Amino acid sequence: MARDTKPEATNKYEHSVPFFWPLAIIAELGEEEMEVVKRNFDFIEELEKEEFELEPVWATKNDILYDLNTMRLRDFSAAARTDNSIVPTIIDAPYAGHTSTIADYAQGQSLVETLQAGGLRRVLCMDWKSATEEMKDYNIDIYLAEINAIVDDLGGKANLIGLCQGGWMAGMFAARYPHKVATFVAAGTPLDADAGDGFIKKLAKEQPMSFFEELVTMGGGLLRGKFMLAGWKGMHPEEQYFKTYLDLYEHVEDPVYIKKREEFERWYERPLDLPGRWYLQAIEQIFKNNDFCNGNFVALGRETGLHNITCPAFLMAGERDDITPAPQVFEAEKKLGSPKHKIVKKLVPGGHIGLFMGSKTLKNSWPEVVEWIKKTSPGS
Repeated sequence: MARDTKPEATNKYEHSVPFFWPLAIIAELGEEEMEVVKRNFDFIEELEKEEFELEPVWATKNDILYDLNTMRLRDFSAAARTDNSIVPTIIDAPYAGHTSTIADYAQGQSLVETLQAGGLRRVLCMDWKSATEEMKDYNIDIYLAEINAIVDDLGGKANLIGLCQGGWMAGMFAARYPHKVATFVAAGTPLDADAGDGFIKKLAKEQPMSFFEELVTMGGGLLRGKFMLAGWKGMHPEEQYFKTYLDLYEHVEDPVYIKKREEFERWYERPLDLPGRWYLQAIEQIFKNNDFCNGNFVALGRETGLHNITCPAFLMAGERDDITPAPQVFEAEKKLGSPKHKIVKKLVPGGHIGLFMGSKTLKNSWPEVVEWIKKTSPGS
C-alpha cells in the first residue's frame, strides 16, 4: 500500500546572516503570510527556552586588548604586542546578527589561524557586542569612531579585512580616514548594493521602510536576533526541529559529528541583537539608497564614498553566494579611488559563509590574500 509522503522542506536561500532573515522569510513565504509570522513573534520566547546553552568560543588563544561600548578588540599575537614597527592586521568581523567567532570558528576552519600561519605577525579581531537597550540609538558613526580609536592606539595605520557587513564598515573607515589604512580586503561585502540580481537587493528595494521599522518596534528599539532565529526556524519546522533532532539521535555516538555539531550550535544558535537605529540606517542608506557606493554617505560629519578609498584593495566573492552576489563585490572596482593596478578581484568556489570559515577556501584561497598583504604592506 502506497504511503503518503511529505516532501522534505528545503531553503531556497542561504540563511546564515540574521541581518537578512526578514527579507529571506518574505522571499520564501510571500507577502500574504507575513502577518502570521508577525503574530507568532508574541510566542517566540517560549520557543527559545532550552535545557542548556553552548556559549560561543574562540579557537585561538587571545587577549582582550580593549573593551569598548560596541566591541571587544581581541589580540591573537601577544608576542608581537610591543613591536611598534609592525602594521597590524585587523579583522572587521560580520556585524549581522551572529558572534564574531566566525573569524576563528574552529581549528582548521579559522581565518585567524590562516592569517597567522601565512606569516602576518599581528592579528586582531573586532568582537562585536550584542546591543543592549542602552545601545538602541547607536548609529554607524559610533561604530566608526570606535574603530578609529583602536587604529590610533595600534599605531595609526592598519590592514583591514572586512567580512560581510563588517566589510562596508571597514570600507567606510578606509574612506573617512584613507591615511590610516594600508590595505583593504572586502570578502562577501555588498559594496555596490545596486549590482547583480540577488533576492536581497530586490526585496530591500521593494519593502517599505515601515516594514523594517515595525521589526525594530517589536524588539523594543532593537533588531532582536533570537526573534529572527526563532521566526526563521518556524518557517522550516521539519528541517529545523524534527530533522535536526533525528540527525543528533542517529549520530549520538559519533564524537566527530557531535564536536562539529556543537561548534556550529555555539555560533548559529547565539544570534546578537542589533541597535535599531544602526539597522534602519544600514537598510535605508546602504541597501535602499546605495549611498556609500554613490559617494553620498555622511561618515562622522564628512560626505564619503567608495571613491575616497585610495589604498590597495582585494575584493573576494563566492561564486554561489546569494547573500552578497559577486557583482555587489566586484562592481566596486569602478568606483574605488584606488589605482586600478592595485585592485585585485578573486572569485572563489562556495557560498557566503564558506568565504570566512570554509576549510577549502581558507586553505586554497586566503593564502593568496595573505601574500598580497605582506607584499603590499611590508611591515605586516
